[in-house]
Amino acid sequence: MAFVVAIDGPAGSGKGTITKIVGEKMNLINIDTGAMYRCVTLACLEKEIKPEDNDKISEVLESIDIKLEKQNEKNLVFLNGKDVSEEIRTTRVNENVAKFAAIKIIRDKITPIERKMGEIQDVIMEGRDIGTVVFPDADVKIYLDCSLEERARRRYKQNLQKGINSSYEEVLENIKQRHKLETERDIAPFVKAEDAIYIDSTNLTIEEVTEKIIEIISKKKLEISNKN
Repeated sequence: MAFVVAIDGPAGSGKGTITKIVGEKMNLINIDTGAMYRCVTLACLEKEIKPEDNDKISEVLESIDIKLEKQNEKNLVFLNGKDVSEEIRTTRVNENVAKFAAIKIIRDKITPIERKMGEIQDVIMEGRDIGTVVFPDADVKIYLDCSLEERARRRYKQNLQKGINSSYEEVLENIKQRHKLETERDIAPFVKAEDAIYIDSTNLTIEEVTEKIIEIISKKKLEISNKN
C-alpha cells in the first residue's frame, strides 16, 4: 500500500479545505470521498428513487460512473460524464446524502473504489469512515472536529459564496440531523478511530490547522524513512 493519510470529521469541520491544501503542499493526491456519495445521491434523486428502494438503487449502481479529476487547478467531479461539481453541493443533495450514505449496497460499491485509489498512489483521503473502515491501517489518521455552531457558520458562509439560498438556522438543523444519522447508522457509523490524532479547529485558522497536520505527516514520513 502507498502512503495514506486519513482525515475524518463531521460536515463543516473544514476537512475538505484542509485536505486540499495539505495534499498540494505534501504532494499527496486529494481524494474527496464525500463527493462519491453525493454523486450516488444525486443520481438517485434525479430518478426520484427513495433510500428504501434497494432494487432501484442497485440498478443505478450497476451503471454509475464517477470520476474525480483536476483541471486547471480545479478539482472536478464527473457523474456519468457530466460535470456535477456544483450540483452535488446543493441543498437538495445536502439534505439527502446522509440517508443514502447509510445504505449498505452503496457503501459496498464505494469503499472498494476508495481502497483501490490508496493502493496505487500516495493519497490524503477525507470522509467519515476512512480511518475506521476504508483504511484502518492508514499511516496517519486525523480526526478533525469543530463545534456545531461554528460548523454551521462555515457551511452557511460557503452556501452564500456559491449562491445557495439557505438560512443559518436551516444549515444548523441540517448539520444536526446529518450528524445524528451518521453516528447512529448501523453500517460504518461515524466514530473517531482509536488511534486517530484529535484536532479541534473551532478556534484555529486554516493555516494553523494545516501546519499541525503537515507537521504530523512529516514526522511520520521521517519515521518510515528511518526504518527503511
